[in-house]
Amino acid sequence: MATAFEHPYVPRELRLPGYVPCFLSQKDILVPYLGTSVVGVALIWFFSGRLSKISMTDRLLMCWWAFTGLTHIIVEGYFAFSPEFYKEKTPHFLAEVWKEYSKGDSRYAARDAGVVTVEGITAVLEGPASLLAMYAIASRKPYSYILQFATCLGQLYGCLVYFITALLEGDNFSTSPYYYWAYYIGANSSWVVIPTLIAIRSWKKINAAFQVEKKTKAL
Repeated sequence: MATAFEHPYVPRELRLPGYVPCFLSQKDILVPYLGTSVVGVALIWFFSGRLSKISMTDRLLMCWWAFTGLTHIIVEGYFAFSPEFYKEKTPHFLAEVWKEYSKGDSRYAARDAGVVTVEGITAVLEGPASLLAMYAIASRKPYSYILQFATCLGQLYGCLVYFITALLEGDNFSTSPYYYWAYYIGANSSWVVIPTLIAIRSWKKINAAFQVEKKTKAL
């Protein structure tokens, strides 16, 4: 078992008493994670195709909301409610995911209060909201666009807090430039780009609906 400073993270003086090194390699973590994600998205794509009169855009959105919702609840939820994941003495897959990801942002291993708060809120609120958004699209609920817009704003707010707090604290939490760009930037970029695009689309749809209602009342 490693002592307080025997870990791969930055800063080196970070104290992680009881730290247990990763059992799985990067490949052994990423391949199952990506494979499971692809299978899940493929299933949603297949079943959404059986819905009548649904556009390709809505099918893609259902895939995204299913993926992000399950990621928030399962992966991020595990982190938020497992404060000693880095001490896991068996190859628990989710613990291995966060030990590996901490090479890109050691605040996870350090249980930074801001990160834990953001991830906890994301898992408890945005995860279920994402799955509800998928359902709303499939069942053509009238609140679909408002829900998608609100959930996207929550995701973007979480990303802003995540990145800004890192900058304010020195932005020195990655083991190397590779982990910085691959994990810290790359793994999080989807939750900046995609929610932004969905929020813009939802805003336009909501605005268009109000314009139609306004014209209808004017007649």
